[in-house]
Amino acid sequence: MSEHDGKHRLEPVKFAYWVPNVSGGLVVSKIEQRTDWGYDYNRRLAVLAENNGFEYALSQVRYIASYGAAYQHESTSFSLALLLATQRLKVIAAVHPGLWQPGVLAKLLATADHLSGGRAAVNVVSGWFKDEFTKLGEPWLEHDERYRRSEEFIRVLREIWTSDHAEFRGDFYRLHDFDLKPKPVVTEKRSHPEIFQGGNSTAARAMAGRVSDWYFSNGKDFEGASEQLAEVNANARQHGRGVRFGLNGFLIARDTEAEAREVLREIVAKADHEAVRGFGSAVQQAGQSTGNRTGMWQDSSFEDLVQYNDGFRTGLIGTPEQVATRIVEYRRRGVDLLLLGFLHYLEEVEYFGREVLPIVRELEARADRSAGVPEPVLAN
Repeated sequence: MSEHDGKHRLEPVKFAYWVPNVSGGLVVSKIEQRTDWGYDYNRRLAVLAENNGFEYALSQVRYIASYGAAYQHESTSFSLALLLATQRLKVIAAVHPGLWQPGVLAKLLATADHLSGGRAAVNVVSGWFKDEFTKLGEPWLEHDERYRRSEEFIRVLREIWTSDHAEFRGDFYRLHDFDLKPKPVVTEKRSHPEIFQGGNSTAARAMAGRVSDWYFSNGKDFEGASEQLAEVNANARQHGRGVRFGLNGFLIARDTEAEAREVLREIVAKADHEAVRGFGSAVQQAGQSTGNRTGMWQDSSFEDLVQYNDGFRTGLIGTPEQVATRIVEYRRRGVDLLLLGFLHYLEEVEYFGREVLPIVRELEARADRSAGVPEPVLAN
């Protein structure tokens, strides 16, 4: 549901952050980034984030050096380390079908779930970077075939996590009377680790409606987010399901709008042109491979690609009041979660919790009071 309908209550918008477990920060720029990809920095960041309004963190997945990311920590092991360093934060590990066997991953995540008290999650990434597959000697499938494989991958995960005698017959994966013990932690809010997916294409949107718990979108303005939300929700309704919607955004909040705009200007002015062009060539080729050319990054400009998930497009740039107002408008349109990146993580996550988040919660409460709906219940 994209807007209030009668007395419908919207939950407070949730926040996630991109874990900087990959070198180079969250922008492909030579601007100073006081962000470190190592574990000590990320452990400190995770604790800070869960104490400043973040419910989720997403560990990135890169397997080889590429486009300004020379070093990478593996996502599942890094996610587990962050789970063990925190008390409430839910950590989402990004994984590629084709490089993982789903039964092995199901076992790993079930263990991580028990070690963390039910806080493990997974983001199933269908893949855009051909070299990550071919340099490992794995086949590179065409676009829609990658999404067919991802859908089977998700169905297998869910079958293993919820059935005592798991069975599956697909084109990519098979199960024969497979019994995983222990199963993941069951809570009031979920029966297994939450399953996220990304994408922009028609195939991605349709897949989300059929099997995913959450759909991640690249950065979008209001119109773009509303269009994508409507299609994903329509697909889900056809299957009697609901899918929650997460939107990527790069957040630059400063005491004045001029300061925030100057930061954005400097990021783009100091862009690593070679890395941005290389990334753009790779991802736009992937988008063109879809049947109707609606793949991710298909219409991204050079400036958009400096933040490699189109995060500038979401427009979370300005004063705390301006950023908070825009966040609440996205919530009104149906966005359930903002997946955020920052230039200087430690300083800016703390600034977000102190200056931006209180305004978001007040604006949400004010909007709900004016709509005559019950007060939302904040997540623990």
